[in-house]
Amino acid sequence: MSIDEEQIRALPKVLLHDHLDGGLRPETIDEIAGEIGLELPAHGGEHLGAWFVTAAGSWFSGGVETGSLETYLETFAITTAVMQSEEQLYRVAKESVLDLAADGVVYAEQRYAPEQHTAKGLSLQAVVDAVQAGLTDGVHEAEAQGRFIRVGQLVTAMRQNDRWDEIAELALANRDKGVVGFDLAGPEAGFPPDRIPSALQKLREASFPVTLHAGEAAGLESIAAALHRGGALRLGHGVRIMDDIEVPDLPGASVEELAAAASLGHLAHWVRDNQIPLELCPTSNTQTGAATSIAKHPITLLRHLGFAVTVNTDNRLQSGTSMTEELSRLVAQAGWTLEDLRDVTLDAAWNTFIHFDERGDLVEQVILPAYEGSVTEP
Repeated sequence: MSIDEEQIRALPKVLLHDHLDGGLRPETIDEIAGEIGLELPAHGGEHLGAWFVTAAGSWFSGGVETGSLETYLETFAITTAVMQSEEQLYRVAKESVLDLAADGVVYAEQRYAPEQHTAKGLSLQAVVDAVQAGLTDGVHEAEAQGRFIRVGQLVTAMRQNDRWDEIAELALANRDKGVVGFDLAGPEAGFPPDRIPSALQKLREASFPVTLHAGEAAGLESIAAALHRGGALRLGHGVRIMDDIEVPDLPGASVEELAAAASLGHLAHWVRDNQIPLELCPTSNTQTGAATSIAKHPITLLRHLGFAVTVNTDNRLQSGTSMTEELSRLVAQAGWTLEDLRDVTLDAAWNTFIHFDERGDLVEQVILPAYEGSVTEP
């Protein structure tokens, strides 16, 4: 059964890994930059959007670093620069919800680092409040347009800034006010997830959900540390788990044949045995060199091996993508079926950071009805 992009857009989607500062509308950046006197490398929504994709996409080429990492990081210096007031944060958060809802996303967790939005004097709590106000109003406006969506905040600490304890306390203070989980982002190499163990210990003792970036820029040690010392319930990316999976070179073999012939190491077994969700981001992973192409992205093999894989956007602006685009690329380039799309959506829904009964409602009332009559029951 062929699936076109519009069919995919109409399907309910669950998004676990999406950065608020990586999903701005180019037109919004252009407008706010003009108001605050920020110089931009391009102007106009179309031209500026194209610049972001080019700058981010040139970080790696064919899996080889091209020396433009500085340009990639510059893209986030621009987006965070236009997210330094309550009004700016509110607008960006609200527009993000509306864009996701228009793309068929029914549940999303928006992650961002409050510490990156205090340059103009905002307190950390003021940042969280402004973002939550935008998310809430975005949900209400989407509902008025006939679109259902639910959105939670993932409060992120930057590994290199050593404010983990403070950000963990911020997350806990807002756990009943829209914040559903905690994350660590920033450079993986040299900044292991147990570098400041007190923050993660505090979160574990408070029974608060944690997802940690691991296994993208760094390898198996970062994954092991995130799980065994960091207490991560999900892995942000985790694509490098492939380093612990031996796949024989079988020219012309199908993905099913490769999966049957693959051999897993101890850590890979642990991740699969415990169904640790992998927050994979196909397009972004190709940009950062973690995968060579969508067609060859490990997500397809990992799915056939029985791992709990989820599909995510990471940074919609820098990757020029959406959930519809990510799923469409997997269908067109990796041979995914409607059943594949349903199953990864269910994996994501059952691993959100909302309560179990709420996940069940999301699955039974929103996701499964959309697939009735199209695929066999899971």
